[in-house]
Amino acid sequence: MTNASTSNTAVSGATKSTINPQEAAHFGTLAAEWWDPNGSSAMLHRLNPVRLGYIREAINLHFGTDVASLKPLAGKRALDVGCGAGLVCEPLARMGAKVTGLDAAPENIAAATAHAEPQRLDIDYRHQGIETFEESGFDLVTSLEVIEHVDDPKGFVAGLAHGLAEDGLMILSTPNRTAMSKLMLVELAEMTGRIPKGTHHHDQFFMPDELEKLLSEADLKVIDTTGISYSPSHGFSLSDNLALNYLMTVARA
Repeated sequence: MTNASTSNTAVSGATKSTINPQEAAHFGTLAAEWWDPNGSSAMLHRLNPVRLGYIREAINLHFGTDVASLKPLAGKRALDVGCGAGLVCEPLARMGAKVTGLDAAPENIAAATAHAEPQRLDIDYRHQGIETFEESGFDLVTSLEVIEHVDDPKGFVAGLAHGLAEDGLMILSTPNRTAMSKLMLVELAEMTGRIPKGTHHHDQFFMPDELEKLLSEADLKVIDTTGISYSPSHGFSLSDNLALNYLMTVARA
C-alpha cells in the first residue's frame, strides 16, 4: 500500500520520487490475495471497518452531513493515496464520492480495477505517485498505513496537501514507533504469519508528534488523533491509547 512514480513532480518541481521500489514490489506480490479476508491481507480486513467508521464520523463532523445518509459524499471528490486493491476506495465510492486511487504497484491497480468493475463502481485507479499527480481540489484525501512505506515522507505529505481542497478533509493512519508496535506488528504478527514478512519496518514508523510536524510544514493542522488498539478477543477498536497505531483528522491550517 505504497505510493509510486519517478517522473517530474507537479508539486515542487523536484524529480525525487516518494517511492521505495522494494516496498512497492512487496505489496505487488500480495495483490492477488488482497480481497481474500482469509489470505495475506486478513489483518487489514479486520482493521478496515474500524478505519471506515472513523472516516465516516469525520465526514459527518467536517461536512455536517446527516448521520443517517447513505451517500454523505455525494457530489464530492475523494483521493486515496496508496490505495492497494481498493479496500478504502470502494466504500468511498458507495458513499457517493467520485473516487481516484493511486498506488505504486501496478499489480494492485490491476486487482483493484478487476474487483470494482463487476460491481459497476466507477473508480479512477492510477499507477502513479502523489509527487507527479497534478490534480487538486479533492474534498477528501485519505492515505492509510502508507507514509511508513515511502522514501520521502516530507515530499509525500506535500503531495497530499497539494491534492486537498481549501476546505477539504484529510484522514491519515500509521503505526506508532513504540516498543508495543515493534512487538505486535513486527515480531509477533510477522513471526506467526498474520502479516506477511517484510511488511513493516519499525524504524520507519512515525510518532504522532513527528507526523504532526510534517503536516505543519505543509500548512496542515491536526484536528484529531485517535488510537487503534487490538485485543485477541475483541480485535481492533478505536482507543485513547496511541501506542500501537493511530488515525489523524487533518485540515488546512
